[in-house]
Amino acid sequence: MNVCNVNSMQVKMASWCVRAVRQSYSIVASPVLLRSSPRLLCTAAQQKSNGASADEENGAQKPEQSSAEKALAEEKVQLEEQLKDVMDKYKRALADTENLRQRSQKMVDDAKLYGIQGFCKDLLEVADILEKATESVPKEEVTKDNPHLKNLYDGLVMTEVQIQKVFNKHGLVRLNPEGQKFDPYEHEALFHAPVEGKEPGTVAMVTKVGYKLHGRTLRPALVGVAKAP
Repeated sequence: MNVCNVNSMQVKMASWCVRAVRQSYSIVASPVLLRSSPRLLCTAAQQKSNGASADEENGAQKPEQSSAEKALAEEKVQLEEQLKDVMDKYKRALADTENLRQRSQKMVDDAKLYGIQGFCKDLLEVADILEKATESVPKEEVTKDNPHLKNLYDGLVMTEVQIQKVFNKHGLVRLNPEGQKFDPYEHEALFHAPVEGKEPGTVAMVTKVGYKLHGRTLRPALVGVAKAP
């Protein structure tokens, strides 16, 4: 290859580069692109402004929502406290009502059981007289040879037995604690004395029997208590 051919090729390449640069410049400087570019810029700016305004609106709504939620939470707490207070008062009222009902029922039951207490005390005197009358009759004279005394004695004994049945029917129980351990809730000690054959602290003698009405001591038994010599 000679020098002339090389030079001609270089000239062709230089001219081709110049045409390419001119064409690219014409494309960039095209009126269509120049007209569309401001529109693209305006659209991007508008989208940016819309995004900013949306962010501002969201930022403005968030504090309002948070304050509303806070107010609702406070109101919920207040309502829960009021409900708790009302439930406590309701439970206390139920408990007081139940206690009152139980006390009233107990008073009614006690009135039914112990309403005859005064009447029973008066009848105890009659029972004591009958007991003394039967004990005062000489047993050796109660024979067929003395029918009048025997009939009188038998009548007294039957009356005493019958009155004790009536007492038991109404919950009145006779207490004759001879030989039993002294109980201050059921017995009244008249004296303490050493008694042969009796353990200290036990009832050695009963001077007057006692009575209990439905488990409650109506009249304590009058007793003498044995003590150590």
